[in-house]
Amino acid sequence: MPNKGDVVLEAKNVTKKFGGLVANNDMSLQVHAGEILALIGPNGAGKSTMFNQLSGVDTPTSGEVIFKGEKINGQYSRKIAQQGMSRTFQHVKILAEMTVLENVAIGGHLRGHQGVFSSLLRLDRVEENILLNEAKLQLERVGLGEYLYAEAGSLALGQQRILEIARALCSDPCVLLLDEPAAGLRLKEKEALAALLLKLKAEGMAILLVEHDMDFVMNLVDRIVVMEFGQKIAEGLPEEIQKNEAVLEAYLGGAA
Repeated sequence: MPNKGDVVLEAKNVTKKFGGLVANNDMSLQVHAGEILALIGPNGAGKSTMFNQLSGVDTPTSGEVIFKGEKINGQYSRKIAQQGMSRTFQHVKILAEMTVLENVAIGGHLRGHQGVFSSLLRLDRVEENILLNEAKLQLERVGLGEYLYAEAGSLALGQQRILEIARALCSDPCVLLLDEPAAGLRLKEKEALAALLLKLKAEGMAILLVEHDMDFVMNLVDRIVVMEFGQKIAEGLPEEIQKNEAVLEAYLGGAA
């Protein structure tokens, strides 16, 4: 794990064009070990595209993405995951009939491999036990230890989101990228999620989240980067961002 405060993930002048459309324009940001950074902005601001550049799902048209000191543009996302980057997706992908433990074990295994069932069938007993033990550890770490043998489909949405984070933790990442983790969650579920993210931050994890829920963001994160029309319009502490004229204009049309 990098030392607290180290820059773990960095975008340098990242531009992404789709034909004539500029989705990200000269975007730069840094995520440090032991901090939670939020990437926010109105719909269509280019947050998801930026998230995809950072996680290796997509390659910038120009600029660099640096992970642990190494340029990762154009590398396979599987290779990037093996180096210690994990991401979750907006829509939780679970196998509803399988247990919570099996879901996390499979997810952890797949981060390093291709093909779901072919790779599972090739596991020997020892490998399988290692995977299941790792999954159990991560589920206990995120507070789902009592649900190991429950059907994953029986969990509430908030618990499913936390299951997905447990799955992301199986590859022992140093940076966690979360895509709208609070979307659709009830207040108590958001509180449980926030408590987990603060715990991971205290362990030295670098966390970047793309999020629409402003209350969730403002009470949780260390710093915020705000995007509009594909570019950065503000960066700072939550209390600074709340008073920033450009941000208020972008979100509220100036009626703050």
